[in-house]
Amino acid sequence: MLDDYFRQYGLIAIFMVVAVAVPVGMLTMSWMASRIGLRPNNPTEVKLDTYECGVESIGGRWELFNFRYYMFAILFVIFDVEVVFLYPWATKFLQLELFALIEMAVFVGILAVGLAYAWRKNDLDWA
Repeated sequence: MLDDYFRQYGLIAIFMVVAVAVPVGMLTMSWMASRIGLRPNNPTEVKLDTYECGVESIGGRWELFNFRYYMFAILFVIFDVEVVFLYPWATKFLQLELFALIEMAVFVGILAVGLAYAWRKNDLDWA
């Protein structure tokens, strides 16, 4: 039992080492490539300019965005992730019993309440 305990934490330790070693190794290789001349470094005014989807940027780097953008993005992520939870339920719908149907109805009901709340607060209006 103690063997299994240390083996599980050993796997976590290996993942942690790999998670640190890969980015550090890539940064080190990039730095070495620039030192020996494999990676060019010639920044110009155009290359250092802020670029966003082909549109010239207006204002500085610290220009504030409208908060509605963030709220719209958060709502999209929340409802998008919740829809992912519906897929496994839908694939096994015929094998599930009445309790699973009621449970999913409660889940969708909570989502509907959240959507109604966001709609009432006008968080879905872009303009």
